[in-house]
Amino acid sequence: TKRIYPTSRLVSMITGILVQPNRAIVGANAFAHEAGIHQDGVLKNPMTYEIMKPETIGLSKNNLVLGKHSGRHALNSHIQEMGYNLSKEELDKVFQKFKSLADKKKSIQDEDIEALINEGILRSSEVFSLEYIHVLSGNTVFPTASVQLNINGRKAQGATEGNGPIDAVYNIISKLTNTKSELLRFTISALTEGTDAQGEVTVRLQEDGIIALGKGADPDIITASALAYINGLNRLEYLKEHPVVKLEKL
Repeated sequence: TKRIYPTSRLVSMITGILVQPNRAIVGANAFAHEAGIHQDGVLKNPMTYEIMKPETIGLSKNNLVLGKHSGRHALNSHIQEMGYNLSKEELDKVFQKFKSLADKKKSIQDEDIEALINEGILRSSEVFSLEYIHVLSGNTVFPTASVQLNINGRKAQGATEGNGPIDAVYNIISKLTNTKSELLRFTISALTEGTDAQGEVTVRLQEDGIIALGKGADPDIITASALAYINGLNRLEYLKEHPVVKLEKL
């Protein structure tokens, strides 16, 4: 049973389907107590309002708040509590991204860390990577995006317009990568609460019967959208070289 919570988080991350906060056992509110009388009761005897211990499903009750002052050891300990075992090299990659994100956010939550792991460790080998992105948008200008990519060690850059800033970004990335893929799905979700929340974008791309999932996360939703698209294109390239059973429905 200690695999229930980590498995739920993993399935949510892979499918892009968020677990509702009020979902029994694995929802964010399953072991949360807001009312004062409930908090007092739980502090005196957890079984007053909880039919099981959080540890039973693999959820640590230790509320370690991660932020810009947190070190590598604290991050690794929390990652292990979430059910991940990273090598030293993998931890180094995630820690660098963690420190960068912590400079932008006051506190880091589990969803943020999972997004960092997905972005830095679980993604496919890169053919395309984002060098920089610049977007001009507003109610008095036509949305324009300038992008520079690294394509197998070669730099490619360009600019184009779109119906919106994200559309402009996707138009220029499509042109630079010369992709023939079709965008089947595009979703945006906030991984955490607040105006500084990290946004996660999920895309599904299809090319020649191959379907690939792409994910990107960043406090800037336009950057997250670009990362998701590039991640999906990289996975398409990987699947072309390593064919698997093609999915008919998603």
